[in-house]
Amino acid sequence: MEAPRYCYRHPDRETGLSCSECGRPICYECMTPAPVGLRCPEHSGKPQGFAKVTRAAERSVTGVGGRYLNGVTLALIGVNVAVYLLELATGGSVSGTGNWIFDHGALVLNGVSTHGDAIGVPPHVVIPGYQMVGVEHGDWWRLFTAMFLHYGPLHLAMNMYSLYFGGTVLEHVIGRWRFLLLYLASGIAGSAGALLWSPNATTVGASGAIFGVFGALFVLERRGVISSGGQIATLILLNLVFTFALSHFISVGGHVGGLIGGVVLMLLLLSFRRSWVYSFASVAAVVVVAVALAYMRAHGSA
Repeated sequence: MEAPRYCYRHPDRETGLSCSECGRPICYECMTPAPVGLRCPEHSGKPQGFAKVTRAAERSVTGVGGRYLNGVTLALIGVNVAVYLLELATGGSVSGTGNWIFDHGALVLNGVSTHGDAIGVPPHVVIPGYQMVGVEHGDWWRLFTAMFLHYGPLHLAMNMYSLYFGGTVLEHVIGRWRFLLLYLASGIAGSAGALLWSPNATTVGASGAIFGVFGALFVLERRGVISSGGQIATLILLNLVFTFALSHFISVGGHVGGLIGGVVLMLLLLSFRRSWVYSFASVAAVVVVAVALAYMRAHGSA
């Protein structure tokens, strides 16, 4: 493994990106996407050869010539695994249900608390002896907590593998904090999409946030920041086909909502990559819109 490299304009920022013209290491804020690659501020207006740009773009995907910076990705995986193990430790079933964490964290519009399970019930139904739960009853945190819950070890393993693959690349390119904000905001957008598409279902999983990650990677590839030979677009397409084909078992709204959130956020972050204020405002705006849509759905106006 090579020694870490730091942006030549910001020596405190470790990076794996390089200017395709001069080869100097640059951070996310200093890069200027060209039609087929990246350039530092000094060379943002100079023409360059296709071969040099392709090699630089490939390095940002494969990690060759640099080092992955995936601390946040690994931390998110750790949190998801820890939550599942905690569910088991508190008496939950292998499927991740039947425990206090699932009961208070799963995304459900209307439900009742009974024996540690959250189940969907028709709106405004009153069941004596049970506590009403769900977003419609003020449990707005479920838009956030649901992305850290899973239906069993297979569901968890598949999502964590996808998160490791996509999160490592995205975190490497845009930096830890922007990656974390995009991930969480995409997850909330996915929760809003799930409520809009299937309000009577109980939804859990990191899939919405992960679709947001791949949506962001798709934007970066289209802008010439990274290169995967079309693998990102193919992966998204295959997952969408799989999602709609198994819509009885998979949250279509969660996946599509997260994908849209990730695409929109990445476009905004690219536009405001040199301003933390505008970047944070962009994330906040997407979250506000997602929560507003969920609110409208919960109150029957969406």
